[in-house]
Amino acid sequence: MIDIWKDIQVQIKQVYFGIIGNIFLLIIKGSIGIFTRSQAMIADSINSAGDIFSSCMTFIGNKIASKPIDESHNLGHGKAEYIFSMLISISMIVISIKLLMSSAGSIINPNNYVFSWVLIVVCIVTIFVKLMLYIYTHSLSKKFNNLLIEANAKDHRNDCIVTTFTLISAIFASKGYLYFDGIIGALISLWICITGIKIFIESYDVLMDKAINENDKQKVLDIIDTYPEIKKIQHFNSTPIGYKYQISFTIYVDGNLSTFESHNIANRLEKEIDEKIDEIYLTVIHVNPI
Repeated sequence: MIDIWKDIQVQIKQVYFGIIGNIFLLIIKGSIGIFTRSQAMIADSINSAGDIFSSCMTFIGNKIASKPIDESHNLGHGKAEYIFSMLISISMIVISIKLLMSSAGSIINPNNYVFSWVLIVVCIVTIFVKLMLYIYTHSLSKKFNNLLIEANAKDHRNDCIVTTFTLISAIFASKGYLYFDGIIGALISLWICITGIKIFIESYDVLMDKAINENDKQKVLDIIDTYPEIKKIQHFNSTPIGYKYQISFTIYVDGNLSTFESHNIANRLEKEIDEKIDEIYLTVIHVNPI
């Protein structure tokens, strides 16, 4: 269990790369977006500002989640990351609505747009930086199975796609299709909103103690089936603990077994489940005679 908290400390390091990369992109995209009055680029730069906020929330959330179990928090502080994931999602939804309104105005009146070839250069630089950040962050999210890091990885991936559309809008603008910039700005806004809603739902499910998924539950049941001494099980419960689960259930064994023998079965089963199923943080088994 100590290794879990060490892992979280390691994960925090990825936040620094995200913040540095997004500050750089915010400066160059914001500057060129204001200069050219490109709604797509402004939306893209605000998206980078949102990413900086997300990275800061990730840092704070992981800092709190990394605190060990104490007397006041018997199950640790793991849910903190989901609280901050929810804050990230709400900010994304609010920003997307404001951007959508601005984009609608740009579609109606596209003549304020001033094309510059620098737009295309900035888009290419952004796509490259975000692709590198996505590859790095995604590998960490797979290694640690962490919702916050996965949310940041999705942001980096989405930004690659978003900026690709911004690049397309700049190319269209160079041909005189200025209204296309507003359309891309609106699409970017919708993309941000949808991503925010998905993160909100994921965070909400955990904060509301959503049960372990059926696939992982079946893995537990399959392991239990390998113990012929166990006659039946009841009261299977699961509780999210950070990005893992604590599970508990009651096993029924032969009433003629000694207390030592019956509890030895439970101890072996707890150890096997915790070792074989990564999604399980802790297994608690009650033993009853039958």
